[in-house]
Amino acid sequence: MNANALPPLTEEDIADFLINTPDFFERHAALLASVQLTSPHGQRAVSLQERQAEMLREKIRHLELKAANMIRFGQENTVTATRLHDWTLTLLQTADANTLPQVLVQSVRERFAVPQVALRVWGVQPEFVGAPHVCPPDEAVQDFARALDKPLCGPNTGVLVVQWLDDPSAVASVAVVALREPQGGAVFGVLVMGSDDPQRFGADMGTDFLGHLSALASAALQRLRQPHQA
Repeated sequence: MNANALPPLTEEDIADFLINTPDFFERHAALLASVQLTSPHGQRAVSLQERQAEMLREKIRHLELKAANMIRFGQENTVTATRLHDWTLTLLQTADANTLPQVLVQSVRERFAVPQVALRVWGVQPEFVGAPHVCPPDEAVQDFARALDKPLCGPNTGVLVVQWLDDPSAVASVAVVALREPQGGAVFGVLVMGSDDPQRFGADMGTDFLGHLSALASAALQRLRQPHQA
């Protein structure tokens, strides 16, 4: 082997040369018209200009899709915010504390199109003991609720609180939120939502909205609580 022979030219060498010699195609403009590339939409050969145009069209399509998704998400967020606003007004306008739990449950069903909703609270004032939405002392339920440091979403695995729903066997996905006193105080209840759609409350869904729902429900239901309940 000739020690003075040059190493074979590689594709990387060619690419480096073209990158580092930007005026190459200015000096060889006719070469651009003769370059043929394979189209991504078939095996036919296309010119460099046509390939660049295809790449530009593809980029535009991606940008249009991204813009359409942003508009759709914005519209969905507006609808959700309006529903949350209307639901909050419903709670504020419910003067009778005795009917508040039922109003809360029913309005969640109607405003947010949740097929099944259940609510249980404890530590309430004496006049509310025995009401349908008041949970008798149950350490298992209360321990479960205290462990919910964030909303629980996912498939129906048969957790205890799902049995509060009207038809647990029809539930494919659930969302469970704890009700707390202000500033992260004691847990005093649980709100359970169930759907026959497995994707409605997917385990990977964002929980910011459910957090807002929990905070508003907790604030409204403070009217049922015993003063200074620990």
